[in-house]
Amino acid sequence: MRIAAVRVTPIAFADPPLLNSWGVHEPYALRTIVELESEEGCIGLGEGHGARSVAEAIEAAREELIGHDPWQFPRLRALVKNDSAYSILETACLDLIGKTIGRRVCDLLGGAVREEVPYSAYLFYKFSNEVNPEVEFVDLSPGEVRTPEALLEQAKAFVARFGFRALKLKGGVLPPEEEIETLQRLHDHFGEGYGLRIDPNAAWSVPTSIRVCHELERRQLRVEYVEDPTEGRDGMAEVARATRLPLATNMCVTRFEHIADGFRKGSIRVLLIDHHGGWQGLLACRQLARVCEALGWQVSMHSNSHLGISMAAMTHLGAAIPNLDWSCDTHYPWAKDDVIQKRLEFHEGRMRLPAGPGLGVELDRDRLEELAETRRRYGRERRDDAGEMRRFVPDWQPKRPPLVVFQGAFP
Repeated sequence: MRIAAVRVTPIAFADPPLLNSWGVHEPYALRTIVELESEEGCIGLGEGHGARSVAEAIEAAREELIGHDPWQFPRLRALVKNDSAYSILETACLDLIGKTIGRRVCDLLGGAVREEVPYSAYLFYKFSNEVNPEVEFVDLSPGEVRTPEALLEQAKAFVARFGFRALKLKGGVLPPEEEIETLQRLHDHFGEGYGLRIDPNAAWSVPTSIRVCHELERRQLRVEYVEDPTEGRDGMAEVARATRLPLATNMCVTRFEHIADGFRKGSIRVLLIDHHGGWQGLLACRQLARVCEALGWQVSMHSNSHLGISMAAMTHLGAAIPNLDWSCDTHYPWAKDDVIQKRLEFHEGRMRLPAGPGLGVELDRDRLEELAETRRRYGRERRDDAGEMRRFVPDWQPKRPPLVVFQGAFP
């Protein structure tokens, strides 16, 4: 089996105005879709980050990819240096192999230890969808969400529709006291059996992080972990020494070369793996989970705005990791669009492995072309939450320690 054709399609899909410490999501999220077609006519799919540089890295390797044996992953790594580009191609190769030999991607990763993978509700403070009236967004949380009361209503909608049992709050947006109060309301409403998380994307100083953790401890909220409260492995280690709550990261330990330093310093207790970038694909992430087990670190999974091909790949990875300690993050419920023929569904907060070989999903070519045309019209080449926020707050700067909270009126 050899690769006979490579198709790279940059796309853009509707993304609600979700707030974070850097700014606000643009009206369209960017992704890159890759199809690898074998000489026998089988097609493997990959999806990943949408920056122009990712598609360019794949295009630059096109001639070498033609004729490549998809089983030869070290050779593929040598051909493609860009981590995000490699991860897309590796996923497409695994999908192609699986479809060719009639086996699932999770089997190629070592075998499934579970047929259903648990996911968490990813909750955001947000602007009203009306700030971008020309775009049609998912209807889960259409209005403005900038208070604990409004965020609770959003959480109710997520739990009612998808059955999630873990609730993750994207923090670093409101003053810390209001975000603590938001977690309190979630705790009080949902009761036992629901875990809480908060991720301020390193927006807080070390003292603020410690103060927040101590208050969460004092209130005895059901916090599974606090994700990246402050910046860097040194800062995280200082906070970790001051709290009993587990600290998680997808910001300060994001490559294999970061592991030793993070372990020596005691920066984290939970690693959020992500096959799309610096961890270099599904195969490496399966190995990474074993490293975490040896270090005594717990494992969960990071997410960014994505569609069904990535959702399927994440689910195959989650199925193949024995020590998946916490439910995985996912933005998938926020996406109205998709590029696969049958949208994947959650049941009681879990996603069942898609049926069929490879990833178990097939491309909707008509929808792919529509989203490719959306990308051409949109004209953006990389994500810029801070630039988008300046549409509403002209002097906006991303929040970095020490914490600075904008006190004016958002639209």
